[in-house]
Amino acid sequence: MKLTSRRSTHLHQRLGAILALVAAAGAAGADESARLGLPVREIPVISEQSAARIELGRRLFFEPQLAEDGVMACATCHIPEHAFTVNAGTVAFGRGGQALRRNSPTLLNAELASTFFHDGRAGTLEEQVWFPLLSQTEMWNPSAESVVGRLRYRRDYAELFRRAFGEEGVTRKNIAAAIAAYERTLVAAGSRFDRWFYGKEADALTTEEQAGFTVFNWSGCNACHTVDATHATFTDNRFRNTGVEWARIRGELGPKKTEPDLGRFEISGQPEDRHAFRTPSLRNVALTAPYMHDGSLQTLREVVDWYDRGGSTDPRKDPMVRPLRLSETQKRQLEAFLRSLTSDSAAVLARTARSAPQ
Repeated sequence: MKLTSRRSTHLHQRLGAILALVAAAGAAGADESARLGLPVREIPVISEQSAARIELGRRLFFEPQLAEDGVMACATCHIPEHAFTVNAGTVAFGRGGQALRRNSPTLLNAELASTFFHDGRAGTLEEQVWFPLLSQTEMWNPSAESVVGRLRYRRDYAELFRRAFGEEGVTRKNIAAAIAAYERTLVAAGSRFDRWFYGKEADALTTEEQAGFTVFNWSGCNACHTVDATHATFTDNRFRNTGVEWARIRGELGPKKTEPDLGRFEISGQPEDRHAFRTPSLRNVALTAPYMHDGSLQTLREVVDWYDRGGSTDPRKDPMVRPLRLSETQKRQLEAFLRSLTSDSAAVLARTARSAPQ
């Protein structure tokens, strides 16, 4: 079913505006300052078709009709103003307000991850898209075909998919490709740390923040949250048992858990992966509270204290988690350094998400 020429002209004008919004948000590396400190990526030409895919993905990201009950959207658990996670509770909430096991990982700089979710069950952003859509505790769709069917009969989406993917139109593959295309635009680096360390701006960090970076390195934090000479992902993308789940099972860190979360073990079946979770990037960490896979630590200071005391007494915890014995001054310096990893692009991306043309 074709749209009227007037509506088609409106869509064409809207895509022109999207090109400007994509550049403003630093999408796919278009803004070099937004990428300062990240691995080098070839900057693609933002064509009308790629802009159409990004805009379609943004629309789908906020679309409650992706859920079986028409209530939840991707943005329900990845709120732009919360750095594309949820700051309001320890864990995410699913269908009917049901509390889930884990909190929502931020989508900022998701393009850098080698696996997705706390347990790494998805290997690409495209794969990641369908897990919540088909989860019986989240968006509750009985099949991918039911999602495709709902979108296929909406004239607005039929036209947007045609512009983005040609005559293929609405398919399972294209839904994932569009949402992943949008998620890849959520680039947020160029922090004050990046300007100081990689941009060589001597006054970009305070003396306290610089001292915190020294603490970060000699204490061994950089073993898991990597910093290289040319870029810093602040994660080794590995799965580690930090002892949090052990403490939760025993009621030493919040209410006692009755159903333990086995973490990566649920995917790999390897004994060494029991209670292990993916190392998160520390970029924009000051914006992404609460922390750990289940949101059991509420503030950056609680995280610093957790690692300072060597975590829990879990005999299987990662050997990198050991007492640091930091002084009060060193703890304050370390926290200050972590706050310097915040990118101005995070706020720009949140505004762009909400203000892009409808």
